[in-house]
Amino acid sequence: MIYLDHAATTPVREEVRRAIGVALLDGFGNPSSTHQVGRQARALVDRARDQLAAVLHCRAREIVLTGGGSEADNLALRGVARRARGRHLIVSAVEHEAVLETARDLVSEGFELTVLAVDESGRVRPDELVRALRDDTFLVSVMLANNEVGTIQPIAELAAVTKEHSKAYFHTDATQALGKLSLDVDRLGVDLLTVSAHKVYGPKGAGALYVRQGTPIDPLITGGGQERNRRSGTENVPGIVGLGLAAELAEAEREVECHRQAELSRRLTDLIVGQIPGALSTGAKAPDRLPNFTTIAFPGVEGELLLLRLDRLGVCASAGSACSSGSLAPSHVLLAMGLPPALAGAHLRLTVGRQTSPEDVERAAEAVVASVLALQAAAPAV
Repeated sequence: MIYLDHAATTPVREEVRRAIGVALLDGFGNPSSTHQVGRQARALVDRARDQLAAVLHCRAREIVLTGGGSEADNLALRGVARRARGRHLIVSAVEHEAVLETARDLVSEGFELTVLAVDESGRVRPDELVRALRDDTFLVSVMLANNEVGTIQPIAELAAVTKEHSKAYFHTDATQALGKLSLDVDRLGVDLLTVSAHKVYGPKGAGALYVRQGTPIDPLITGGGQERNRRSGTENVPGIVGLGLAAELAEAEREVECHRQAELSRRLTDLIVGQIPGALSTGAKAPDRLPNFTTIAFPGVEGELLLLRLDRLGVCASAGSACSSGSLAPSHVLLAMGLPPALAGAHLRLTVGRQTSPEDVERAAEAVVASVLALQAAAPAV
């Protein structure tokens, strides 16, 4: 089996599994308890928070530990909205559904939403953002790196123009960027930033939201007042331990792994595009892109059929389309980038990871080429 779907999730690495196992045994206490078992659990949580703070170059107290990236995105948008004086927010057209659907839900609560268009590479233009800003804009949310095509947004520039032309806070979903890009929050200039453990070989159900000191935010979950009254609920100590260590290890390996994965991705793209006439490398025009992404659209091919065929050949990948209410719908990201629906529905995303070998790339490319050519040959003439 060749796993090339690391943008969806990653296997938990051995060091993290061991740390989680220790936390399950030694950190079973409630971190809010004052006795020694509770203090042991609290020490594990504090250590993980410090590890993540070092990766983000922020204060430990600015980190709110959550149950994952989607919860962190919801906390960023809803939490700021509840404290906002303005009624207008801005998001990009290529955001993850955790941001897009939350923003649309806020519209039903009386807020106004502007969805920023992107160029053909999937990037937001700073001048478009400036034009969209209003006196009552309270939040701008633009993801750091896209989860479908890997395009990296000019977040530092977007955050800077937001501060220059408005009083709005700036949020970025950095779920895909952790372990791939530097996440120095001061250099990025953001007020809120989302990360998730399972994208960097950590456990699912563990994430965090960086909240710059002074940023007003209301909790989504109330109760015992954990996380400085920003996210109540007894802490998931093993998951938090896994998040902290996974983030620390990913940052330590970042430069070496990014270089290696970029080489693998280039080889994979060349092997496929060079053998399939009309194949379109999506996201290739982006000035900056995540190193582990290979995304290609194939004319005359149904993405779901391609995935099924690859699965039978032992290649795990994903398409640039999603199943909604039982019907296959073209990816909103690809449509926003200007791809026609037929081509957006014929999209393949291959994302390499730390365990991917050159041999995996060669074998996967062979499977993709054979599958696409077979499907194109079997497709009815138009």
